[in-house]
Amino acid sequence: MNKKSDWKVHLLALIMVVVAEFIGIKSFKVGPGTVMLLPMLYALVIGMFLPALRLVDREDMEIASPYIGISVMFLTAKMGTTIGPNLPKIISAGPALILQEFGNLGTIFFSLPIALLIFKMGREAIGICFSISREGSLAIVSDLYGLDSAEGRGVMGAYIVGTLFGAIFNGLMVGFLISLGLFHPYALAMACGTGSASMMAAALGPVVAAFPAMEAELSAYAATSQLLTSVDGLYMSLFIAIPVTEWLYRKLGGKPAANNKAKEAAN
Repeated sequence: MNKKSDWKVHLLALIMVVVAEFIGIKSFKVGPGTVMLLPMLYALVIGMFLPALRLVDREDMEIASPYIGISVMFLTAKMGTTIGPNLPKIISAGPALILQEFGNLGTIFFSLPIALLIFKMGREAIGICFSISREGSLAIVSDLYGLDSAEGRGVMGAYIVGTLFGAIFNGLMVGFLISLGLFHPYALAMACGTGSASMMAAALGPVVAAFPAMEAELSAYAATSQLLTSVDGLYMSLFIAIPVTEWLYRKLGGKPAANNKAKEAAN
């Protein structure tokens, strides 16, 4: 390994982190939703321009690639520490909240056919469609396939798009669902817990505005749902969503796995 290039990668990463953290979290209103720009997004955007500025080359990118897995390992460990202490809350939440994660499997059957049959995507569709592509999804895909794989590119792309537009979409969608009058306010509040704080806030806003007398109860349901999604959603994605997505992908005629790691995950 080229030590000089290795130190160059670390130095550039440090500079990007310092700049991104210095900018901080920025938010602005778009309709009923709130868009939050997080430091990670700034770092990604800065990194996109490094090759154009000739600050990195192919060798630098190959050296940096393994560090993605190491970084995600710390993310996975951090998420694991939140599970044990919150198990009593999950058990006391009742079956409706505990079983709500099965509803998230619907995204697979809705989005995967569109990705494959209409947009003609490859295995990137697996990384995109098995979840809403937040931090836990990055950890799972990194472990099963690697973030430098097609599945990794898919989940990273969906993560960035979700960061930019997820809050806007959730706010507009919840406003539409409220107007239909088909769902109880508690059900709407439970649905707000997607595993993303910014998306939950954007979705909960219209619900509380429509039912102001129930603000405390709705906020409690949304917060509990958010906690459960963050905790049991990791296991749901790993043991159910990924295998189901792989199975449906094959049924729809998707391209076979290109590497051994992806083949092992598919089996």
